[in-house]
Amino acid sequence: MANIKDIAAMAGVSIATVSRALRQPGLVKDKTAAKIEEAIRELDYKPNLVAASLRRQKADAVIIAVPSIHNPFTSSFVEGVENVARENGTKVLLAITESRSDLLDRHYEMIAGKQADGMILLDLIEPSDLARKVAGASPLPIVLACEYQDGKDQPRVRVNDVDAAADAAAHIAGLGHTRIACLSGPSVQRMSRDRQRGFRLGLRRAGLELAEDLIVAGDYSLQSGVESTFALLDRGHPFTAILCENDEMALGAIHALAVRGLRVPQDVSVIGIDNMRFAAFSNPALTTVSLPTTAIGEQAMRLMLDFAIDADGACREIILPHQLIKRESTCPPQA
Repeated sequence: MANIKDIAAMAGVSIATVSRALRQPGLVKDKTAAKIEEAIRELDYKPNLVAASLRRQKADAVIIAVPSIHNPFTSSFVEGVENVARENGTKVLLAITESRSDLLDRHYEMIAGKQADGMILLDLIEPSDLARKVAGASPLPIVLACEYQDGKDQPRVRVNDVDAAADAAAHIAGLGHTRIACLSGPSVQRMSRDRQRGFRLGLRRAGLELAEDLIVAGDYSLQSGVESTFALLDRGHPFTAILCENDEMALGAIHALAVRGLRVPQDVSVIGIDNMRFAAFSNPALTTVSLPTTAIGEQAMRLMLDFAIDADGACREIILPHQLIKRESTCPPQA
């Protein structure tokens, strides 16, 4: 059975263009629309039953489920979702889950009751019995952002967090640091586990030994960056650099080091991951690995719209690039 991937290939356009032509044909050039229409006729394309059901009873609303709203990553992500939703006449409903499946259940009920057309999950929560019941024999209209599960064929948008953290570690090691500490995120999150894998991989590639005593777990908050750095310093084990698995903890680390009379980067270099908007304005400006946070939200919303048209033909995974941003918080270790 043909799907939108087949149509895109025959028409010589992208899947997104086919999706746009099916949702809002007025936004597609006449010549392009004609190619797509011809491909649809040739392939005898018919949207699947899930998509047809969604279109018949559309709420024109999508839920964004996030663990909290206190992280700047979340605001940039939501902005990206809203950008695409607005263009397509779709409302965005914000749900704060606190990483609890019971809080998420009410939003599965909204989908089942056709009060929302689907959900974008920024926090991977194991489905409850209710979620499985809602899903039934059909795939839930859900797109994952950043978090994912191996072996699960669910639409998702993410970056390669392993490579991002490995590049951060490589930068620090390349400056000549050999005793590199790490402030990690919560291990329950796949993103945190991947960044920790990347940190360790980066050290191995640089020929450096991993010092488990220089790893402290945080929760990605500014306060945990402060507290984790104090804990690290109190252990009394020497280090000349800290890799923080997000920018908020990195700023907390810079503050904690200053409180203890240590200079960044002269005494301790600090690097983060995310490149939040405030990273360039910290003192010193934060070296970090930039992630396309807003673009992740935009692509997640596009996947959701594609899924509503053709659940079988929609793209299953998009991996967006990251980039090392060198600023003032890192330098070679001082003699």
